[in-house]
Amino acid sequence: MKRHIAMYVLMGIGIGILATTQEAQAQNWPMFGGNLQSTSANPVPAGINVTNLGQLRRRIVKLDGIVDASAIYLHGAMVHGGRHDVIFVTTSYGKTIAIDAHDGRILWEYTPTSYSKLAGTPQFTNSSPVADPDDRFIYAASPDGFIQKLAVSDGQVLWRTAITKLPRREKIDSPLKFFDGHVVAVTAGYNGDQPPYQGHVAILDARSGRLLHVWNSLCSSRNTLMDPASCPQAQSAIWGRAGAVIDARDGHIFVATGNGSWNGTTDWGDALIELNSSATRILGNYTPTNTAELDQRDLDLGSSSPVLLGGDLLAQGGKDGKIRLLSRRAISGRAPHKGQELQIVSTPGGTDLFAQPAVWQHQGATWMFAADNRGTAAWRLRDDRLHEIWRNDTGGTSPFVADGLLFIYAQQGGLNIYDASSGARLTTLPCGPGHWNSPIVVDGRIILPEGNADSHATSGVLNIWSVSAR
Repeated sequence: MKRHIAMYVLMGIGIGILATTQEAQAQNWPMFGGNLQSTSANPVPAGINVTNLGQLRRRIVKLDGIVDASAIYLHGAMVHGGRHDVIFVTTSYGKTIAIDAHDGRILWEYTPTSYSKLAGTPQFTNSSPVADPDDRFIYAASPDGFIQKLAVSDGQVLWRTAITKLPRREKIDSPLKFFDGHVVAVTAGYNGDQPPYQGHVAILDARSGRLLHVWNSLCSSRNTLMDPASCPQAQSAIWGRAGAVIDARDGHIFVATGNGSWNGTTDWGDALIELNSSATRILGNYTPTNTAELDQRDLDLGSSSPVLLGGDLLAQGGKDGKIRLLSRRAISGRAPHKGQELQIVSTPGGTDLFAQPAVWQHQGATWMFAADNRGTAAWRLRDDRLHEIWRNDTGGTSPFVADGLLFIYAQQGGLNIYDASSGARLTTLPCGPGHWNSPIVVDGRIILPEGNADSHATSGVLNIWSVSAR
């Protein structure tokens, strides 16, 4: 394939950007972050690069709902007897929609039976669906507390399984994951922390829909789906943008919890937890030394999900404006672990981290990008330390890296595109405001839902940018 080197001058400052531009490689983006670790870094050429940013054209697709989350994507999926490049999204009131990526046509739409009762109410979801590795099925959440298996071909339901006994209090906030024939889902609570609810991890058999196991972050000695009111403790939501983060090597599940009781035995509020692949056993745990203060001051450790940085290292952000670098070995085992951080750095703007950092492997180095409401920053990992490379005062939602570019959606509107290595802003693509929505860049397209589920609206839009009007 042809390779080009481009030199750009931005705002009067000469910025040398080495751009290896290749045609987009056909690929799937089957779950939030693209993989089990939720790295949000596309490892293959996506076809959007510094040479064609000025040629991007936007298509606006009207939807029957707001998608306050991220899309997934299947290349060449079989729908209604023909091959289509398909975008899948779940709206805040549980409609899952299949969209033709070429022309924006709605290919099918699944509507849960609870839709008419819940539409326009404060009971909604911010979850992203996940695709089965066979490309024939996807799994999606709805605010009635159910996970459903849907046929990619036509949206027909194969099974529906409840993962909460109190969906009015226990919210499905985060994206679903798929590992080794299992669907992995987590639960949280609604705005205002109205008890009773407990965060928990639910493991479902993908073939049958049977609920195999539940790990509860409070009353964790009980391994079944429980009535939230039956546990003396409440809260400890699992609500980070990536939900459960999974190590692809061994299937270990990592989650972070929000405000709640912590005793290091059965109650795991404001903690990072490592579980085995079936969620039947705690393999590691961490909580800050000031966990009681975090609980009292509403400074959830679990406002973002764990970040697997490779090898022994992981990072954990929080609402207290801190990102903690941790050793997996140091926090391993069932015994409680307080403190023992390798390093603590500030979030980009020194405020709550609600977005999921992206992890980029580039020229033999590991990079981490994070955005909060007040800024964006990049770090490079070296000698078991995070070294800040650049920082700005423009905030955003969960970052995405592709072809050496960093894509970050600003909640007030606009998709900012940076050179990932230098932080130079290359352009801003106009679009409307949002909340937790974040882009994916795949197969020659940028795909971004917009809007805020807190508006309780029942219509919304999806943006698709591509170089050609496809």
